[in-house]
Amino acid sequence: MKRLPLVFLLVFTALPVMAESPNLVVEEAAALLASQLSGREDELAADKPALYSTIDDILLPRFDRVYSAQLVLGKHWRKANNEQRQRFIDAFYGSLLRRYAEGVLEYDQDKVQILPFRGDASKSRTMVRSFVLLDDGSKVPVNYGLVKRENGWLLFDVTIEGVSYIRNYRAEIDSEVRATSLEAVIERLENENSTDTDG
Repeated sequence: MKRLPLVFLLVFTALPVMAESPNLVVEEAAALLASQLSGREDELAADKPALYSTIDDILLPRFDRVYSAQLVLGKHWRKANNEQRQRFIDAFYGSLLRRYAEGVLEYDQDKVQILPFRGDASKSRTMVRSFVLLDDGSKVPVNYGLVKRENGWLLFDVTIEGVSYIRNYRAEIDSEVRATSLEAVIERLENENSTDTDG
């Protein structure tokens, strides 16, 4: 799981809007990410707000925040009121942005190897498979879960070395909600996001 932040951001920010082919989504956005980072690594490493803003500009239109948050919250979603749902969507997205932003500074487009698409693009959900090449020559398998929306394919899940981030977060959030409450979880995420952004 130590590799998760870097690899997750490789996938997270590698999604252009309105691409009809799931593979093309990943291929085109990999180039976009590389161009956004080129020559700015030191600047962004020293300026977290700017780093978060850069990632957010790429990620926000390309990630299904509502669907992802709903899957992560699981059965607790049904018990949440509309205000809590929206706050959780915003807080969870912010937490993901914070948690993985620094990993993107290590992004290297040449290390991403996208495999030929073998899914069914006519379905509402599909998967794109790839490998991320590490410095030691090993390959980390990365599967991108995408859902088809009116504005194109959007990312909603990433499975890295067999670990789905949705399943992983759902277990963590469920345990915390059971131990405290949904409101407490939302407040924790909101406070952490605020503190990190202000700091």
